[in-house]
Amino acid sequence: MKDESKRQPAAREQIKLAALRLFAVHGIDGVTVRQIVDACGQKNHAAVSYYFGTKEALVRELVVDGARLIDIRRNALLDTLEAVGDPVTVTQVAEALVYPSIDLGGEGEEDSYIRFIFMLTMNQRALFMDALENRWNSGYLRCLDHLRRLLPHLSPAMQNQRFVFMGAYVACVLAFREAALSDRSRPHAMWRAHGTLADFIVTLTAMLEAPLAQEGGLPVSRRGKPRSIVGSVGMILD
Repeated sequence: MKDESKRQPAAREQIKLAALRLFAVHGIDGVTVRQIVDACGQKNHAAVSYYFGTKEALVRELVVDGARLIDIRRNALLDTLEAVGDPVTVTQVAEALVYPSIDLGGEGEEDSYIRFIFMLTMNQRALFMDALENRWNSGYLRCLDHLRRLLPHLSPAMQNQRFVFMGAYVACVLAFREAALSDRSRPHAMWRAHGTLADFIVTLTAMLEAPLAQEGGLPVSRRGKPRSIVGSVGMILD
């Protein structure tokens, strides 16, 4: 007789992996429970209900799984930098924003999490934020604190505007990278090249440090302390 205690966790993880891949491509509204079960090879079409209760509960668990991993990695990187003094360049903070968010699937596994989150925040932002429960974004908030210190030429309102641009830029580029690398039909030399992410970080740094063209046109309500909703994977949803 098979060991049920070993079989169930394996089946549960298979469901999560299949769901993450499908959600990354089609969004959560474009995927049915039946499709998830079929994609992971489960014969029992009630498997999602058995392990998670509802599709929304499955989505919430996937959000937390990836956000937790990114936050742990990002905090560890920041701890290392701060152990020898605060990050002294914007580039160091940009690296802490980018590198913890790649290779989340593990060795030999396809990355899907950033695309999943990108689509979710575009279409179901309230669900994404509620799933996080104001947790698993401490590393991102630490990055923002360092950037505020390192960008003194920007007012708080303009810093916040750059952070909105930054979040969208990081999410879009990393989601595009994931999608390209998920296509196994060709090699994708640029995205696999060692220097590509480093060059991306150079452009991210340049965007953050760029001089102001004109600080004007902002509503009075936007001046002073920024008012933003911060996501864990590098997106400010203003």
